Amino acid sequence: MALFSVCLSEASAQKRYATIHAEQDKLRNPQGGTSVKLRPETAAVHNSPVDAGSGAIVPPIVLSTTFQYETTGREHEPDELIYTRYQNPNRAALEATLAQLEGGAVAHAVASGSVAMLTLFQALRPGDHIVASDDMYFGIRVQLNEFFAPWGLRASYVDMSDLDAVRAAIRAQTKLVILESPTNPLIRLADIAAIAKIAHAAGAQLLVDNTVATPVAQNPLELGADIVVMALTKYIAGHHDVLGGVIIFAAEDVFAQRVNRLVRIGGAVLSPLNSWLALRGLQSMAYRVRGISENARQVADFLAEHEKIAQVLYPHHPSHPQYDLARRQMRMGSGLMSILVAGGRQNAIDLVNKLRLFTSATSFGGTHSLIEHRESIEEDSDTPANLLRIAIGLEHPADLIADLQQALA
Repeated sequence: MALFSVCLSEASAQKRYATIHAEQDKLRNPQGGTSVKLRPETAAVHNSPVDAGSGAIVPPIVLSTTFQYETTGREHEPDELIYTRYQNPNRAALEATLAQLEGGAVAHAVASGSVAMLTLFQALRPGDHIVASDDMYFGIRVQLNEFFAPWGLRASYVDMSDLDAVRAAIRAQTKLVILESPTNPLIRLADIAAIAKIAHAAGAQLLVDNTVATPVAQNPLELGADIVVMALTKYIAGHHDVLGGVIIFAAEDVFAQRVNRLVRIGGAVLSPLNSWLALRGLQSMAYRVRGISENARQVADFLAEHEKIAQVLYPHHPSHPQYDLARRQMRMGSGLMSILVAGGRQNAIDLVNKLRLFTSATSFGGTHSLIEHRESIEEDSDTPANLLRIAIGLEHPADLIADLQQALA
């Protein structure tokens, strides 16, 4: 793939950035009447205007760190093209598209999903309190316990499937309730709409990590959440070649503005190249997620009937204890599942080592099917020793099932 940058005059550069939202508004509202929400497939493809300088329908990679601007003596707008740490055309197009897909007011693309959470915690104050899922990604627990607890940020961890436990954990100082749904790797669900009401009644905001579900399967902001975080690394970029994250706010309130300033001043922004790659992956996301979800459903059906598998954890399989909530809250099941292997830890490890098409590797959401013994890599893990996390990819499901069959034989 050829990498290239373009020389844009001040006028064309500013015009290119300024027209991103205008072009997307025109697509949603072609006759100037009531705005129509584009379906995810359309919004993802029409994510930036045709390049004014060349007529290219694929946006150029703008690697310039600095941009010419008019000296007027006025204060610059927060997203004006001045310096790439503040804003860049590639990142602006990605942010606008992701905000639209999630139904948000503003989005901030950052260097990783972990940095997204780190920035949100930095935007809180010492003495503030967080209620978080006890099954959240272990790296976020490390951030809270090692870095922010000594600074004065407090956290309580609860089972988010238990609404009474969520209510009991709320304090007067609670500013943020954080959940993943589905969680990783135990594949638990939380009732987003119900927890949003609990958080709002206490004057707190609800943050939902939507990485596993993606905007294709679930829209937390429509269910009452205030903030959505996703790792762009997974299904959005979708090809195992991008590290990135995004924070999306339902409203551009004081907290959102503080996060915006932290991102820009702190320099946690996503690079132009990774923004461009994420935009490219985003164009096919809806079709990839639907295909991966269908593959995962077939694999889950096979594993659920196998005598050497004690349990399959997949939200859209009828055996999942929260199957009804999954059908009500999600449009499909995504590609992530976990299995409990009969016979214990060593049997689980042996299964991984016998597979041929499933790669033993971390992460998920890409084209390749991956498998991982989570207890081996999580710090202070309480994950069951016989649990394997499976990330289904785009291979033919019959081939994946045949590989599992030979490994289990």
